[in-house]
Amino acid sequence: MASELIINVTEHETRVALLEHGVVVEFHVEPGRKAGVVGNIYKGRLLRVLPGMQAAFVDVGLERAAFLYVADIVGHYKNAGMRMPGGDGDSYENGAGEGYSDDPEAAGAEPETVPIEQLIREGQDILVQVAKEPLGTKGARVTSHISLPGRYLVLMPTMTHVGVSRRIEDEEERTRLKTIIEGLRPQSDMGFIVRTAAEGVDEETLRVDLEFLVGVWERIGGKKDRDKAPSLVHSDLSIVLRAVRDLLTTDVERVLIDSREEYEKILRIYGDRMPWLNSRIELVEGEEPIFDRYNLEIEISRALQKKVWLKSGGYIVIEHTEALTSIDVNTGRYVGKHNFEETILKTNLEAVKEICYQLRLRNIGGIIIIDFIDMDRELNREKVYNALAESLKADKARTNVLKISELGLVQMTRKRTRENILRLLSEPCPYCDGRGFVKGRATVCSEVFRAMHREARRTGEPSLVVHVHPDIADMFYEEERSGVEELERKLGKMIIIKDQPSFHIEQFEVFSQ
Repeated sequence: MASELIINVTEHETRVALLEHGVVVEFHVEPGRKAGVVGNIYKGRLLRVLPGMQAAFVDVGLERAAFLYVADIVGHYKNAGMRMPGGDGDSYENGAGEGYSDDPEAAGAEPETVPIEQLIREGQDILVQVAKEPLGTKGARVTSHISLPGRYLVLMPTMTHVGVSRRIEDEEERTRLKTIIEGLRPQSDMGFIVRTAAEGVDEETLRVDLEFLVGVWERIGGKKDRDKAPSLVHSDLSIVLRAVRDLLTTDVERVLIDSREEYEKILRIYGDRMPWLNSRIELVEGEEPIFDRYNLEIEISRALQKKVWLKSGGYIVIEHTEALTSIDVNTGRYVGKHNFEETILKTNLEAVKEICYQLRLRNIGGIIIIDFIDMDRELNREKVYNALAESLKADKARTNVLKISELGLVQMTRKRTRENILRLLSEPCPYCDGRGFVKGRATVCSEVFRAMHREARRTGEPSLVVHVHPDIADMFYEEERSGVEELERKLGKMIIIKDQPSFHIEQFEVFSQ
């Protein structure tokens, strides 16, 4: 699949878009003033240990205390083979979001777990790595299982295992890579994972990557011993360098970047380890912004819209809540050609592709509920489920999908490490306070009428003055005019309506004079 990596660098923001066949499938953005913290390693201090929650809060020097779950603490599992905390026994993910496969013997008996109060104590210093960005009001999620991703390998200093990416399917190649790394690693108590990009790579190239990662770990150890908690002991790469490291696969034909400084930095850091990069990377300079040149701004704008139209005339609606993301599928303008069940099936199948695309593009994570149009036939429900499972294989993020229920609902989860595009590029509406709606004009008028009744009973002044938004004032002068006149007769008071352009449409004031 031919792909391109487009990188736009400005003083206030850096944006990275991964294109497949000219369509944006992944979008990453990092404000120039505030870099992300995922992948950063901190020497933290334990503030509170909560045995009832089997979790702890750690001061790592960020705005909010980080959250450390018991399963993310080294030593939580006893006799666990190579099981990773929170994993499924035979696979896990590193900070780069890539899945790896363990040895068969690793998935042995169920491991014995150790309570958190036996592992850590309040006031203790601990080395942790950020696994998830602070989201909304929540602090960062951290782990003491450190992982250092390189171009071809991931160093796991708290593990002893050598694993190979699940995406490398050739057994002979898997064996070759594992044998090489087991022979190269400096000590047996240091684990490594072979990344997908290492497929077909020679031993010398792997050795350079391995030695680089070991050197980074040694420098982290020295800084940890010298610095006091809380302190940052290792920063992950910038978004530009991470993009080249993690997104530049063999499918990517070109890397286009509009910053000479970052262009030279990429070649300086990766040039020796990735000699073929020189022929793929291109510096794009000129007056026209690079995202405009490749018509990417429109695609990014679509990622902020709730309604996404399908080619057939159907559409999906994506709604974000605090607990989950819901996706509703509708036939819209599509009426089909033969029968209703066929129309529904075609719409659902088309929606599957768009949903999987939007999940990647918007970086939607956590719990996701998909409301497909109800299908009477079990065979059709199976077709839609299989299409969904197949489409999700192209997604690097780990997903877990349950079968379609009789109500046409699919429950799934998608691994979330960073904020989704909606949170990154927008903020709650200050007018409606994030509700997405405001009170209707008729409702506000009714509230004003009730307030006038209360004010009239409270005072004996001859008139009432009402300050309202211009739209509400217009309604009092037009549709509600007879109501105002009737209230004047009933109360025996003059009612004076004044519009206030600065008012919120729900805001009003009633007073006597």
